[in-house]
Amino acid sequence: MIDVISSSSSSSSSSSSSRRGFVSNCIVPLSLSLSSLLPSTAANAKEYATEIPTEKAATSAGRRDCKTTTTPSNTVVTCTGDILKPTAKTEVAATSESDNDTTSTNTSTNTNTNTYYVYEGRLSKISATENGVSTSAVRNPSRYSPPWSYLTETDDPNVAWRSLVTAVSTVEPNVEIVKLTDRYLHAVVPTSFPKFDFASLTAGSGDNNTTGRPGFDDLEFMLKPEDNLILYRSASRTSVFVYPLTQPVSDRNTNLNRLEKIRTKLGWSLLGDKQTGSNFL
Repeated sequence: MIDVISSSSSSSSSSSSSRRGFVSNCIVPLSLSLSSLLPSTAANAKEYATEIPTEKAATSAGRRDCKTTTTPSNTVVTCTGDILKPTAKTEVAATSESDNDTTSTNTSTNTNTNTYYVYEGRLSKISATENGVSTSAVRNPSRYSPPWSYLTETDDPNVAWRSLVTAVSTVEPNVEIVKLTDRYLHAVVPTSFPKFDFASLTAGSGDNNTTGRPGFDDLEFMLKPEDNLILYRSASRTSVFVYPLTQPVSDRNTNLNRLEKIRTKLGWSLLGDKQTGSNFL
C-alpha cells in the first residue's frame, strides 16, 4: 500500500513538473516576442514611432507629411503638409514674324510657353490632433472660425489686402511673412504654448528653414474679392502629447487670440458666431 501511494505521489509530482515546464516553454517565447514589439528605451521608442504610417498613427491622424518623435514621457508630432500648395498654370502665346525678304509674304510663328503658379482652392481644415482654427474646419466646431468681411473698412479688395498684410506683419515681434501674392499670404511665428524645447528636435541638423522646422505656428490668409471676404487658417505645426493624454497639450488659444488681434486692429466683421476657443487651458 505504501508502495502504491509513493508511486502515485511520484507520478503526480512528475506530471506537475511537466505541466510547469510546458507552460514555461510557451510563456518565455511569447514574452520575448512582445518585448521585441514594445520600445524599451528612448531610442527604440523613436524608431518604433517613425515606422508607423502617418495616416494610421493616432497622434497625427488627419494630418500630412508628419514626423514623430517619441520618448517614454511624451510624443511630439510635426506636420508640414497642410500648407496650401501652389498650382502650376501654363500660358501659351503665339507671335508672328515676317521673313527678312520684303518681297515674300511668308510668315513664321513662334510659340512662347510661360508657366506660373497660383494659390487657389481651400485652406486646410484643423485636425483634432493639432491646435488652431480655420475657416475650412466646418465639421469640427471647436476648431472652426467664420470668414472675415472687410466691407466695414473698404469695398476695394486691393486696399483691404494691403491693410491685412500690414496688420499681420506687425501682430507680433517675431512674425515672418514667407509667401505673399496678390491673393495669398503665409506667415510663421514661434509657438508660444505649449512650452517645449523644440530646438532639441533639430539639434545638429543645420536646418534653419522656418517653413519646415518644428515649434512654429503657420498663418495663412486668402483673399476672395468676388465675395468681399478673407479666409484664414492658423495652426501650430507641432503637437505635444503627454502620456496618457490623447489630445495635444493646449496652445492656450494663442492661435485664435492672434487672429482676433489682427481682425480687431482692422475693424473687420465676422460672418458668423465668434469662436470661443478651447476650455482646456
